[in-house]
Order: sequence, then C-alpha cells, then structure tokens
Amino acid sequence: MRSLKKRPRYAALALAGFLAVTGVLGAADGSNADDIAALKAQIAAQQKQLEALQSAIAEQKKLLERVSANQAAAAPMVRPASLGEVSSLTPVVPQAPANPALPVFAAQKAGSPGNPCEAGTDQNAVPPYLRLGNVCVTPIGFMDLTSVWRDKNAGSSIGSNFGSVPYNTASTSKLSEFHFSPQNSRIGFRIDGQWKDTHFIGYNEFDFLSSATPGSSGVTNGAFVPRIRLYWVDVRKNKLEFLAGQSWSLLTPNRVGLSPLPGDIFYSQVMDVNYLAGLTWTRQPGVRLVYHPTDKVAVGLAFENPTDYVGGSAGGSGITYPSASALSGLAGAQLDNTSGNVLSTPTLMPDIIAKMAFDPNPRAHIEIAGILSEFKIWNSANNTYSTTTGRAGSLNMNFGLTKDIRLISNNFYGAGEGRYLFGQAPDVVVRADGSLQPVFSAGFNEGLEATVMKKLLLFGYFGNIYIEKAALLDANGKTPIGYGYTGSANSQNRDINEVTFGFNYTFWKDAKYGAMNVIGQYEWLMRDPWYVAAGAPKATHDSTIYFDVRYSLPGSMPKF
Repeated sequence: MRSLKKRPRYAALALAGFLAVTGVLGAADGSNADDIAALKAQIAAQQKQLEALQSAIAEQKKLLERVSANQAAAAPMVRPASLGEVSSLTPVVPQAPANPALPVFAAQKAGSPGNPCEAGTDQNAVPPYLRLGNVCVTPIGFMDLTSVWRDKNAGSSIGSNFGSVPYNTASTSKLSEFHFSPQNSRIGFRIDGQWKDTHFIGYNEFDFLSSATPGSSGVTNGAFVPRIRLYWVDVRKNKLEFLAGQSWSLLTPNRVGLSPLPGDIFYSQVMDVNYLAGLTWTRQPGVRLVYHPTDKVAVGLAFENPTDYVGGSAGGSGITYPSASALSGLAGAQLDNTSGNVLSTPTLMPDIIAKMAFDPNPRAHIEIAGILSEFKIWNSANNTYSTTTGRAGSLNMNFGLTKDIRLISNNFYGAGEGRYLFGQAPDVVVRADGSLQPVFSAGFNEGLEATVMKKLLLFGYFGNIYIEKAALLDANGKTPIGYGYTGSANSQNRDINEVTFGFNYTFWKDAKYGAMNVIGQYEWLMRDPWYVAAGAPKATHDSTIYFDVRYSLPGSMPKF
C-alpha cells in the first residue's frame, strides 16, 4: 500500500520536470503552450482517480477484516480437553467445561485429515498417543504406593469399612495398624476412533484391590491380583450417545454433564479407596442412552445390574430374619448377603436410573437423578410370592466460587436403595408373613476443593449416612426382627459420620514424561447404633491417616 501511495507522486514530479523542460523549449516558439496546459489538467485528474482508488482499496481491506472477525466469532469454541481422559484420580481441581466432556465432532468423511488417527501418528504429539489401525490408543494409569495408619485395628485393608469401626470394648480397638500397599495402582488404556460422523471411545481400567488376593501376600509374596474397574464402549453421533459395559453407575454424581469418563465423575479427591461416607456410587455392568438437546443439557436413562441386598457388605450390618426356616433360609439363596458367588441370587429386573444434568456455565453443574428397583422372593412354606419396589432420588451440585475454588453438595434419599451407599444400609427386610419391606436411607456430602499456586490441591469433606429403623415382630408377636429394633445388635447403625481433609501436591510434571505427586489425608469416622445395651458404649470412632507417592503416565486423547 505504501508503494502505491509513493509512485503517483514520483511520476508526477518526473512528468512536471519533463514538462518544464519541454515548456521552455516550446516557449521559444509558443506553439505547444495550449497542449501542455491540457496535458497538465489531464495528469491532475488522473492523480485524483488514483487517490480515490487507494481510498477504495483501504475500505475493502477494512471490510475484509470485519468479515474475518465475524466468522471467527461465529465459529464454535474449541472444546476443552476432557477432565477424565487418562486417570481415575484428578490431581487438581477440575476446571470443568460447560459442555459434556465427550467430544462432539462435525460430520466428516472417513479417512479425512480431520481424523488424526487416520492421518498418521504425530511423533511430536504432546501428550503422546499410539495409533493402531485407524484408532488412537492412549495408555492410562499410575504407579502408586499407599501407606495407611489407623488408631484401631479395623481389619479393612487400605479402604475404610465405614459401618464396622470397632467399639472401645472390642479387642480389635486395643491395637493400631499400619500398612504399605501398591494395590491402588491403575493400568489400562483408552481407544478413540471416528467413522464418518460417529465417534466412539473404548475404555478399560484395572487396579489390584481384588478380594481374591492370596492370603500369603503379607508373608512371602505381595501377589496382588488385578481386577476390572471399568470396561465400556461409548458411541456418540450428533445428539445421541450410547454406552454399554461396566462403568460408574449413572447414580454416581458427575462433575460435568453425564460423561462416563472417570475425571468427570465425582468420587472426591481422597486416598480412601472406598471414598466418602454418604456418597452414592458403584461400578457395575449396564447399558445407557444419553440425549444432548444442547451443549448445556444432558438427559440419560440407564439399565444397570440389580441385586436384592440385605446387608453384610463393606462393614454394613445384615438384617434379622423371621425364625421360620423357609424365611431364614432366604439369606444367600434369594437375598444377597454377600456370602454367595457373584450374581448368584435371583433378580426380577434391572435397576432403572434416570438423570438430567445442567451445565449453564463452566463454574456450575446441577443434576437430578432417580432410581427404581424391584425385589421379589418366593416363600416355600406357603408357595407365595412377595414383591416390593425400591425408589430414591438425588440432587447433586458443584459450583466454582472462583476458577480455583469449588463447592460440592451431593444429597440422596429413598427406600430400598441402601446398597448404593457403599452397602451400608440394607435394601429390604423380611416380615413374618414372608413379605418384603423396603428400608429408608439417606446420604449426603458437603465439601470444598481449592487449587493453590497451580500445584497444590487442598480438599475437605463432611459425609453422613442415615439408616431408618424397620422394627418388626416375628410370627409369635413378641420376638423383634428386621433392622434397628430394641435389642438389635450394635452393628445395626443409625448414623455414620465422616470428616476428612487433605492435600495433593504435584511436585513434578512434564507433558511427555508424566507427573509425580504426594498425597495426604486425615479421616475421622464415627458411627452410632440404633440400640445401646446398658453399660455398652453409645458410639465409636476412629482416626485414619493416609500418605501416598504416585507416578502418573503421560497421555491424552488426540485432538480431532
């Protein structure tokens, strides 16, 4: 543009000089005076035309810049990387996007350069991923050494069995316990691929917390057995999404959307592998359909593995049965008291879970959920069936006060769904006539997570489980049965409370090499039974301290 402005001036000066010379020459005879004047007028007019052209070019340039800016503003925002791409424990407070974490991709033909898994492996990709055929494979996991100390010997390994904290009168309360364990380490991989306008994710993850660990693991060989945590495939096309396999239950609170990816699920930042008292969660097989009407709203319906649970798992107390042999024999045969094999008890239908999530902005997530379960038994004494329905609901929220401070609130209440509170409450009790009655229970978590100077995460939570009594009488009209009746065992809890806080410090991190963390947690647990015998303790509590050293693998999903 600068050259266009200068050249007319230079040309005019040259012509003026030339004309001056020719004018002098012409003046001698006066024959060209009129022609020279006309030529000067023509040059002046052309100069004005050039200036007008320059002005028009400048206006066109401004118009093009405005059009480009408008197109950039109208283009969809680049979706932030998923919070749950590579690990089941997020080391910093998640800066959750307002949109669901599963990628949304514009329609494109298979084999196009827009799919990095088909275009070829980027050797300089940070974080790295592998290519297998036309899909991308991301290794996931971490190597973990956990140390745990308890002031009472609860006998629950590195996870807390909330409902079985020993009373001070028990011999197990007289000794403390300390253990090292690598069992919380994770290993697995994630597969991303896209065929035309359909994106799919395959996700699997294993740890070493299997109950099949050999008994000699603490004597001669730490042979900890791996177990499946997650094993699912998720397919999304436009606004519809389908998942099948073993995943976190849809009833587990989300941090964002209805994503099944671990980092998008709320199960706290604690080191306790059983997480928090009052948290609704499980990992189980099922199928799920999710509809995304907008980027800020998701609606899901899941059909998940059922069981007729009557207590006895993870420190939760079992129910008291009627004395009739046909009914007392239901334990482990028709009702799940965890003593039988996996999936050994009969069930009528899958658990049905519905959930709606709202993410109005990156700092807010609100969700409501409901669950429906059906229980059925057969009384061989009178050849009759009995059925009852379990139902419950939850309201879960998390809000960012700032980009680094987040508040958590999860709330659950219902009847017949106590197993989702880490098995601390039975789903049903059996009446003397052989019919079933659901047990009411509730759980909640309130907490705060904060990131300090980008490397240090601080967290603190309070959790509660409340189990309502289901006091019944046996057929003789005198003997109490059920749950929480006068004279019941002090293992039949009414309240379980937990206060816990800790830190997670990332002292080294590199996108190509991974990260190193140290994690600490203090946990205080207290439980109260429904019935306290004369002279017996009214409640009990214990303290637990965790300290952990962890190396996490690098890796992230490719950028489609």
